[in-house]
Amino acid sequence: MKKHNFSAGPCILPASVLEKASNAVINFDNLDLSLLEISHRSGNFVSVMEHAKELALEHLGLQNKGYTALFLQGGASMEFLMVAYNFLEKKAGYTNTGTWSDKAIKEARLFGDVVELASSKAANFNYIPKNYKIPTDLDFLHCTSNNTIFGTQLNEFPQTDCPLICDMSSDIFSRQLDFEKFDLIYAGAQKNMGPAGTTLVVVRESVLGNVSRQIPSMLDYKVHISKDSMFNTPAVFPVYVSMLTLSWLKDQGGITAIEKLNNQKAEILYKEIDRNPLFKGFVSNKEDRSKMNATFSLVDESLTNTFDGLWKQAGINGLNGHRSVGGYRASMYNALSIESVQVLVDVMQNLESNA
Repeated sequence: MKKHNFSAGPCILPASVLEKASNAVINFDNLDLSLLEISHRSGNFVSVMEHAKELALEHLGLQNKGYTALFLQGGASMEFLMVAYNFLEKKAGYTNTGTWSDKAIKEARLFGDVVELASSKAANFNYIPKNYKIPTDLDFLHCTSNNTIFGTQLNEFPQTDCPLICDMSSDIFSRQLDFEKFDLIYAGAQKNMGPAGTTLVVVRESVLGNVSRQIPSMLDYKVHISKDSMFNTPAVFPVYVSMLTLSWLKDQGGITAIEKLNNQKAEILYKEIDRNPLFKGFVSNKEDRSKMNATFSLVDESLTNTFDGLWKQAGINGLNGHRSVGGYRASMYNALSIESVQVLVDVMQNLESNA
C-alpha cells in the first residue's frame, strides 16, 4: 500500500501521473521507444515542451500578457545566480525569510549592492517580517513566497515600482495570487510540480536586457527564450512529468479548486497542533504559517521514540523536520490527500490518549 508521503521534496506526485510517466519510460507515444531515448528535437517531445509551457501560463493566468515560460536546469539555486546576472546593475533589495533567500542574497552580492530590506534570521526565521521600507532606486526586489524548512509563507507581497521577483519553489500552483504583479517567478519542480531536474521560470519579457554586463549564454534568459527552452538538451523526463502534473491540476479544477483542498488540509493539521497539549508549532505568528509545510515539535521530547514509532507504523513517510529546526515537518503539497492528513492527526491523538 502506498505510504502517506509528507516529504518536503522531491514531492508526492499524483498516482495517475506516476502511472503515465512509467508507461512513457517503456513506450512513449506508441513510438516503441522510451521517452528517455527519443530526441529532444523530435516533434513528439517539442509538443510536450510547448504544452508544459502553455499549461504553466494558463494556470497562472498569464497567457498573452507578455510573459514567457521556460523549463531550465540547475534548480532554484541556479536561479539565485541567473536573477542577479540578468537584473542586478547597481542595487537590489531582498527580504530574508529563510535558508534559500539567505543563499540567494549570497549569490547576488557577487554582482552588486544588495540591501536586506527585512530579515527574520535572528529568530531562526520563525516569522515573516512586515512593515519595512522599500528604497526607490532598486534594480529589482526579490522575495521567497514559502519557506519549506521553517514553515512560513507570505500572505502579502511587497508593493514596488521596480521588477518584483519571487522564488515560489515550494508553493507554486497551490494558491491563487495576482501573478501579474510579479515580473519573474521561478520554482524548482520537485516541491509541488514534478521530479527534481527542471526549474520553471516565468518572466515578463519586457524587463529583460537592462544590464550592461555581458551574460554567458547559458545564464541569459533572452537566449533561452529565443531557443524555446532548447538552447541545450532539456531535462526531458522532468519536463514531461511536470506537464503531466500540470494537466492533472487542470483536471482537478486548477489552482482555485486545489487551493480549497490545501486550505482544508492545513486547517485540519494546525487545529490539532493547537489543540493537542503534546505538540507546539514552530512559527511564532499563526498568520505566517505555511499551508504547504507545517512545522511542529513535541513539548516533551521523551515521547519522541513513541511518536516516531506510531507514525511510521501508520505508513507515514518524510515527517522528520529539517536539522535547522528539528521536530517535525508535514509537507502538504497539492497531490497529498486529506485522508493522509487525517492519518497523521489520528496518530497525534493516539499519542495523547496513551501518554
